Amino acid sequence: MTALVCGQRLTRFWLCRGAGQGARRPYRAVRCTELKQPLAVAEVASRPVLPHEVRVDVHFCGVNFADILVCNGQYQEKPHLPFTPGMEFSGTVLETGTDVSTVKEGDRVIGVRHFHAMAEECITDQKTVWQIPENVSLQEAATLPATYGTAILALEHGARTQPGETVLVTAAAGATGLAVIDVATNVLQAKVIAAAGSDEKCKLAMQRGAQFSVNYSRGSLKEAVKQLVGSDGVNVVIDMVGGDICLEALRSLAWEGRIVVLGFSGGNIASVPANLLLLKNISAVGLYWSRYQLQNFSLFSKILRSALQYCHQGCIQPYVGKVFKLEEIRLV
Repeated sequence: MTALVCGQRLTRFWLCRGAGQGARRPYRAVRCTELKQPLAVAEVASRPVLPHEVRVDVHFCGVNFADILVCNGQYQEKPHLPFTPGMEFSGTVLETGTDVSTVKEGDRVIGVRHFHAMAEECITDQKTVWQIPENVSLQEAATLPATYGTAILALEHGARTQPGETVLVTAAAGATGLAVIDVATNVLQAKVIAAAGSDEKCKLAMQRGAQFSVNYSRGSLKEAVKQLVGSDGVNVVIDMVGGDICLEALRSLAWEGRIVVLGFSGGNIASVPANLLLLKNISAVGLYWSRYQLQNFSLFSKILRSALQYCHQGCIQPYVGKVFKLEEIRLV
C-alpha cells in the first residue's frame, strides 16, 4: 500500500505470508535498501539455525508506526542498510537448534525481532518466542507483542492503574491507543476518555470501548476533559502525541495522577513544567517497550504472557484493520 494508507494510523496493518518455504531454501522478505524510498520484496538466502535459535514459518507480521519511522531514518534504532523491517510476528516452528527446549517443530508461536520479521521465515533466539494458546488465532496473536505489550506495560507497570480510575489516552485510534482502550476497559475495569484528531478516529475509539471521546483538533483538550470529569481531573494519562497535546493532558491530571509518555507522533517533544508535577504530586514516566527486552527481560516476557492469557480468556479483542500480502507493503 501507499505511504498515505500506512501513515493514517487509524488501524492495525498486517502482512500475510504466502506459500510455505522449506528450511534452508531462499525465502522472500521485504527489504529497505535506501531510507525514505519504496520497499521491495527480494529473495534472501536462508542460513542454518544456531544451537539456541528457532526458525519460524511466518504467517503474519505486524506493521507498526516504528516500522515507518525506521524506514525513514527517524527511529531511535537505526539498522544498517539493507535491512528487513518488522518487529513482531506469528507463525509455526519449522526447525529448532540443538539446545532449544522451550518449543518444538510445529508449535504455533509469536515472536519479537529487531526489524527482521517482514519475511516468509524468521530466525530468532528461543527466548523471544512464546507459544500461542489453542483458541487464539495466528492473526490475533500477531497483534499482541508491540501494541498490547506496550499497553499492558503502560497501564499496569508504568501507571499502576486501578479499577474505577479514569484514563485519558491520546492518539486513541492508533494501534497502541486501541490496545490501551481494550486493556484499560476490559481487563483493569477503568473508565477511558479517548482523545484523537478527527471525528472518524473518535468514533472508532468509542466503538472499541471508550466511554467518552474528545476531538482535540476542535479546541482545548484540557477544557473538553474538564467538562467530562470536572475540575478534579483524570487519574492516568497515556500520551503518544507529545507537544501541546501532552501538556494539556498533563494539566488534566488529578492529585497524584500519573502520566506515561509513549511517543511523539505529533512531531514535537514537550518540555514538562516541573511545577505541575510538584503542585499535584504528579508522576511522569517514560516507557520504551522494546528496551525492556534488553534491560528487564523477565518483565518483558511476563507482559507478553499476560497478553496471550488475556486473549485466551477473551478479556481483550485485538482489532485488525486490514490484511496485506507481502508484496503490497509500502512504508514510505
